[in-house]
Amino acid sequence: MRLPDSVTGSFLVVLGAAAAYGGWLLPPVPGQPVGPNVFPLVIGIGLALCGLAIVFGIGHSFEEQEELIPIEDGQVAAAPPPQGKLYGLRALLPPALLLFYVVAADRLGFIITAAIMVYVTSTTLGAKWKLALPLAALSPFAIHLIFGKLLRVPLPAGLLPTPW
Repeated sequence: MRLPDSVTGSFLVVLGAAAAYGGWLLPPVPGQPVGPNVFPLVIGIGLALCGLAIVFGIGHSFEEQEELIPIEDGQVAAAPPPQGKLYGLRALLPPALLLFYVVAADRLGFIITAAIMVYVTSTTLGAKWKLALPLAALSPFAIHLIFGKLLRVPLPAGLLPTPW
């Protein structure tokens, strides 16, 4: 069963609005500008915005058209996705990366560990190195800013401490 983008996007908008509303209801921490209400609020707003982008078809033109293979009786079938011998092992990537983070974060630090994780994830999901490398170089700093400064979550410094 395939649902239209308007249905799935609307579901994400409702889910994001519910998360943002739930975060809005959480009480702030006295004496702190950022409390437990900020994270669900930010995630809910981001999820709702992504849902709106899906509903309005923003980015739909970037999707590749599926190649159709003609078969007998005038019908067409979709081409199977390219698969190698180890294609099914991609499902083990998230738990393997979590274990890698647990083992390596204290020694290497958050920035280096997260950069490795982003690069491995993006290349495994099919990104070219021209996109994966800048993404791996910049996203750990953005994530560190969000968690370290905004949410005040201490992250391991390791070999490459951040200047803030």
